[in-house]
Amino acid sequence: MNKVVTFGEIMLRLSTERHLRFSQAKTFAATYGGGEFNVAVSLANYGIPVEFITRLPENEIAACALKEMRKFNIVSKNIVYGGDRLGIYFLETGAGTRGSKVVYDRTNSSMATIEKGSIDWESVLKDVSWFHWSGITPAISESAAEECLEAIKVAHNLGVTISSDLNYRSKLWQYGKEPHQVMPELLKYSNIILGDIDTALFMLGKDKVDPNYHNETSLPVLYDQIFKLCPNLQTVATTLRYSVSASHQRIGGILYDGKTIYNADIKEVTPVVDRVGSGDAFMGGLIYGLLKDTNDKQRALNIAVAACCLKHTVSGDYNLITLEEIENLLSGNTFGEVSR
Repeated sequence: MNKVVTFGEIMLRLSTERHLRFSQAKTFAATYGGGEFNVAVSLANYGIPVEFITRLPENEIAACALKEMRKFNIVSKNIVYGGDRLGIYFLETGAGTRGSKVVYDRTNSSMATIEKGSIDWESVLKDVSWFHWSGITPAISESAAEECLEAIKVAHNLGVTISSDLNYRSKLWQYGKEPHQVMPELLKYSNIILGDIDTALFMLGKDKVDPNYHNETSLPVLYDQIFKLCPNLQTVATTLRYSVSASHQRIGGILYDGKTIYNADIKEVTPVVDRVGSGDAFMGGLIYGLLKDTNDKQRALNIAVAACCLKHTVSGDYNLITLEEIENLLSGNTFGEVSR
C-alpha cells in the first residue's frame, strides 16, 4: 500500500472569532496547523497511510499537538524532541473587502532550531512511496533547510516520489538567506511541484515573469523553464485563485507534465468560511489523485481543485472533507443540500 511521509512544523493556531480584528479580540480560538501537517490530514482522510515528521518540545502544548495527530490517524512514531517551544501563528480572519492577516511567532521554535542529522531518514523513508515538503520549512531557519535537504536526498536515492509546494512566505525568510540561495538545491530533486510560474522562477533565481494563465499556448514555454532547472521534474501544478473578495473566491487549476497542459474549470466559492489551508488541500488532493492513477492527470487536477474549493467551507487549517463530498462536487452537485 502507498505510504506518504510529510515533513514540516506543526503550530498552535490562535485565531480571532466572528471575524473580529486583533484589536477587538478578547479570546482566541486555539487549534493546530501547518502546511505539511495539513497535507497529512487530507491524505489520512482519504485513506492513505501517512506519517508526519517534525520536532516538538517536551511540554503540555506539544502533547496536545501530538494528540491532534493521533486523532487523525497520522503516524507520529519518528517525531524527535527538543527545543523550548511550539511555533505559533495568529490569524485575523477577514470578510468582504478586508483581507485576513497572519502574524507569526515561530522564531526559535523547536522545529526552527532542529539540527542537521536529527532524523534517521534512511529508516523513516524505508518502504515509503512518497515524500512531501514545502518551501515553508527551509524558510524558517538554515538548520531546518539543511535537514530538509538531507531528507530529500535520501528520498531521491531510495527512489521515493518527491513533491513540493513552493509556499513562498516573505515574512519567514529572515535568517540572512534569500530563497534563490536555498531553494534550487532542494527543488532539483522534486518530481512534482505546486506553485505559480513566477514564484517558481523567482525561487530558482531567474528573472520575474508575468504569465497569462488564460493563454495556454504560451504556458508550456514558461513551464519548460522550470523543467530545465529541475532535472527530476515530472509535473508542475498551479492553483488559479481569483479573489473577488475575502468572502468570495474563484478557484481553478492548471497542470503541465512536460507535454500537455491540463485545465480544471473555475469554480465559484462563496461565502468563504476559512481560506487558510486551501492550498494544502489542493496539494493533498493532487497527491491522492496521482497516487491512485499517475496516468490520469486530468482527474488528479480535478480532485485537487475540488478539495481546494471545499476546504474554503471548513473552519481551521485542515481539510475535513471526504472523498464522497469531492465526488459530489465533481459530478456537479454544488447545491449544499442537507444529507438526510
